[in-house]
Amino acid sequence: MGLGLHACASSGSPNSTRIEPSNGLKPTAQWQTKGQTSSTYKVGTPYRIAGSWYYPKEDPDYSETGIASWYGPGFNGKRTANGETYDQTALTAAHRTLPMPSIVRVTNLDNGRSIKVRINDRGPFARGRIIDLSQRGAELLGFTRLGTAKVLVEIVADENRRITSAAMTNDAAGSAPASVPTVEVTAETLPGSAEPTLADSPAASQTALAVPRRTISTVSPGGAPVQVVNRRPVGNSEIYVQAGAFTDFNNANRLRARLSPIGDVTIAHALVEDTEFFRVRLGPVATVEAADRLLGLLLDNGFDSARVVVD
Repeated sequence: MGLGLHACASSGSPNSTRIEPSNGLKPTAQWQTKGQTSSTYKVGTPYRIAGSWYYPKEDPDYSETGIASWYGPGFNGKRTANGETYDQTALTAAHRTLPMPSIVRVTNLDNGRSIKVRINDRGPFARGRIIDLSQRGAELLGFTRLGTAKVLVEIVADENRRITSAAMTNDAAGSAPASVPTVEVTAETLPGSAEPTLADSPAASQTALAVPRRTISTVSPGGAPVQVVNRRPVGNSEIYVQAGAFTDFNNANRLRARLSPIGDVTIAHALVEDTEFFRVRLGPVATVEAADRLLGLLLDNGFDSARVVVD
């Protein structure tokens, strides 16, 4: 397999652990030092961690809601899956399947804070999480103390195409980027919070100050996102544990009946590329911890496709 895995599986919450891969794979050796970004483009082949298979792929329309976690001090300075050195003060993240690098926008669905991060690692491998942010990313989104947050993760198409093209060009040339791009970002002042503010950023050279209704031009080394928080409107959202999704309503209804003794079960309709799916869900549940327990119960009983979702 051509993709090295450093593997991320923790949140910043107590009692969580970060899972290292047990398949003997080593990260791809590169010359990166702390603070640098990689010019290498990687998608990777299917891989297995802790009995679960993951299938990396290009996904230009990627958009997913779920639970985010973060990782920091215990991994600062260690190698990431694409050979970089992990910097907890940079806006990076781990994702199980998106190419590296990829630029995604992560929105906290509880407070509306939104940032862009660059995918440079694999994980999280805890089944109830969809992205593992750097410590700085969690600070800017406002969930370092909670350890997890309900989030929307979306590919930033234009920026993603630019960094992908640059990385593939550099791969072909066998050299690092000759120049760095200029990124246009818009910021606004956020309400007061106990979390660190933008002015507290340890990487002042990568920070655009939050100024109301003003567009700022900022040089972004190696395509790394600038540390800017935007505000997006968000509505109420709930946490569910999805046991399965079916194209046949009768199959979904049979599973709903089977699961009804353990909690409230609903069938949600979804249209995906002109195909109607019937998603069997338990919930809503009040907390991430409760969702984790319910997810663990389903996985232990053979529901291998079960996952935590946010709607």
